[in-house]
Amino acid sequence: MPSHYIFVDTMKQQLQLYENGQQVKAYPVSTALNGFGEVQGSEKTPRGWHKIRAKIGADQPIDTVFKGRRPTGEIYSPALAEQYPNRDWVLTRIMWLSGLEPGYNRLGNVDTMRRFIYIHGCPDEVTLEKPLSHGCVRMHNQDLLELYDRVPVGIQVFIGEKLRELA
Repeated sequence: MPSHYIFVDTMKQQLQLYENGQQVKAYPVSTALNGFGEVQGSEKTPRGWHKIRAKIGADQPIDTVFKGRRPTGEIYSPALAEQYPNRDWVLTRIMWLSGLEPGYNRLGNVDTMRRFIYIHGCPDEVTLEKPLSHGCVRMHNQDLLELYDRVPVGIQVFIGEKLRELA
């Protein structure tokens, strides 16, 4: 087990940060409404070991709207949400995940990175601790900012019900 890692507990809908093997923070999250699975197009949250392959948006203001990992120039507001009621809001920062388990969450039609699975911000009025996303791990913006500043690119992330060793 790495000494520094993130555990996304899918049962608790909670992201836990571990440093030196000890849990130091826990944040509410929301994973996929469709449940858990690794297949491209499933809109499910992929399980297993991943790493943060890229951190995006460090120089952007809170509530920056992203589309295709690029800022749109918009800042999220309730009025903007009213204008685009069906938009899947990716806000503030993006931590893009890449699977570490070939055949399970890496390569082929189960590749987390090619599925564009992120840990990202969402509107603060969105309910967390319930699976409601399109596959990504959603966090409230202030929590995401704190986590983003605290973890490096390359930190390992486990998503699942029970933490296990990397095979």
